[in-house]
Amino acid sequence: MLHDVVIVGAGPVGSVLALALADSDIDVAVLDERAAGETLRGDRSLALSHGARLIFERLGIWDALTAVRGAATPIVRIDISQAGGFGQMELAAEEQGIPALGYVVSYRALQAALDTALARTSVAVRHGVTVKSVDGKPAFAAVELEGAGAEPVLARLAAVADGTGEAMAGIARQRHDYGQVALVGKLWRAAPHNGVAYERFTPDGPIALLPQSDHYGLVWTVTPNRARELVALDDVAFLGQLARHFGTRTGGFLRVADRREFPLVLEFAREPALARCVALGNAAQTLHPVAGQGFNVGLRDAWELADVVLDTPRERLGDRAMLERYLRGRRTDRMAGIAFTHGLVSIFGNDLPLVRWPRGLALTMLDAVPLAKRAFTRAMLFGLR
Repeated sequence: MLHDVVIVGAGPVGSVLALALADSDIDVAVLDERAAGETLRGDRSLALSHGARLIFERLGIWDALTAVRGAATPIVRIDISQAGGFGQMELAAEEQGIPALGYVVSYRALQAALDTALARTSVAVRHGVTVKSVDGKPAFAAVELEGAGAEPVLARLAAVADGTGEAMAGIARQRHDYGQVALVGKLWRAAPHNGVAYERFTPDGPIALLPQSDHYGLVWTVTPNRARELVALDDVAFLGQLARHFGTRTGGFLRVADRREFPLVLEFAREPALARCVALGNAAQTLHPVAGQGFNVGLRDAWELADVVLDTPRERLGDRAMLERYLRGRRTDRMAGIAFTHGLVSIFGNDLPLVRWPRGLALTMLDAVPLAKRAFTRAMLFGLR
């Protein structure tokens, strides 16, 4: 059987693509490694922009997600500053005329809402299958499955949203190891967060505090050696180290829990497509978590691919012209997201005095010029086209 579209991976990005196509006459099949109703990862925090919220609203997901207590916490203000130097900027939702700049969302709650919505559609989802390879032929894509006797799944177009894209052999990828890790955890402070997020650039690396339910999600970028030192500290000593970088900006820290770390790399495909195949989300680009852009870029991948698929005649699905149209439409936003996050790490990860002063001036000037500040904020919320 030849499907119109086969989606590899039913995580948030793959599910958004499937749901965006669900009400059409497109024949969609979804393959996912998870068992039905399970998640492959423990719960974690996702930073969603206002633009991402609009996508979930259009798919009918947002109300179901926000009905779960603590599943989505609005960010109404972002305080951006640097340690050891002047310069700060504040972004506020009211300046943009929107209810929130973004939201900190539970991965588990979001996946559950997407799974429930997808189960109500006619889209065929096969759980518990492992994809071995995705290979584009002139007339169709063939998705090979592991297991003796497993028949390949054929489609006019294969969209790979499995988080790695490793099954798509032949895509040239660029990789940059930052030599850093993200130390993450849950953090409680003396005062309520009131929807305020913090981005603090320090000599060790950027620190983000993301409001979630009754606590903050902590993301602290440090070297691997520094991370090991911080993880080994008891809670009191760890909070003391964190407070030293923040000073009095946050009102004091009370408790920390669930500290862990993971390596940080930039990896992306310049052209994330082969014959009849295209990669989306982290399978196309894995970004540094600074400024919370990676997940939102991936959601826009899925949303805009769906738009191109729906506007393409069935017999043209997956052909080179269709893929080129999608790639052209996504190129500016993808490259801007990559350059923006990589540039922030490069500029603000350098603690040389000669760099500290001009970046402080840049923050101050950006905060003082309303048009520039608005353009900067809207690019973070909606991406670039």
